[in-house]
Amino acid sequence: MQNESTVSRRNLMGAAAAGAAVIGTSAVLASPASAAKGGRGPSRVPRDRISVQLYTLRDQLNIDLDGSLAELAEIGYQRVEHAGFVGRTAAQFRAALDRAGLRATSGHVGIPQPFDASAWQAALENAHIVGNKYIVHPFFGVGAGGAPIRDGSVYRAFAKDLNKAGALARRAGLSFGYHNHHNEFARQDGGNRTGFDILTSETDPGLVHLEVDLFWAFRGASDPVDLIHRHRGRIRQVHVKDLAPSGSFADPGQGLIDFGRIFEHSREAGLVEYIVERDDAGTPPRTPADALTTAEVGFRYLDTLRF
Repeated sequence: MQNESTVSRRNLMGAAAAGAAVIGTSAVLASPASAAKGGRGPSRVPRDRISVQLYTLRDQLNIDLDGSLAELAEIGYQRVEHAGFVGRTAAQFRAALDRAGLRATSGHVGIPQPFDASAWQAALENAHIVGNKYIVHPFFGVGAGGAPIRDGSVYRAFAKDLNKAGALARRAGLSFGYHNHHNEFARQDGGNRTGFDILTSETDPGLVHLEVDLFWAFRGASDPVDLIHRHRGRIRQVHVKDLAPSGSFADPGQGLIDFGRIFEHSREAGLVEYIVERDDAGTPPRTPADALTTAEVGFRYLDTLRF
């Protein structure tokens, strides 16, 4: 039984989702994608490959884990990507997912630094308990004081650790990935090579796939389509996070990023998951429950997008 505030909020969510659908439809009407395909009908994001990064809902999950997961399933999500277990054990978190009818196909877990094989093995065991297919390192590229790393040797050393982590993950039956922010696109050693260039060239594609955060790629002045061309078949996941005109975050489909243009290259990229995310979705001045609105807007946008 829903109380009045829940019904009111869900009405607002529906209105926001309808707005996202209009934006998605407008983008399709304005796009030459269909003509470029020689008359073949437009493509779409498979509904069962739409996911949401639970970092988006971190505050709301702490308030009501079961209710929030149930709402994600009601929106239409079948899979999620976790970032921690919301104060639960892996088994308890898996039980909550099962109650909601959701699968955590992917999870963000940082590899130990310095690398510790035993600690990483424990993380892989938790990934199996939760039901992950993919386990992704979420963050790198910041040095002392928060400044971007500009010493290529640091990236080269980290690439070796990524390969170690990927080898153990593959042995455990998991696919290991790397998630970017914008700092990796800083030039290294006073030259033209970026940290991202080093990481991608010095890791084994068979051990380390890429989860490209489209927002942070743009903030790092890199066109995701160019990244796809350079890393064909290696970009298995993307974070669908939009860029507001202010340079901050926006709900998917309501900002500046032309996701349809990117997703026209989904097959070339090797994409299997399209993961909705917004870093500030539930933090002031927004409320924790607003993150559920973002989740619904993102799902409807991807579900109605044609390219």
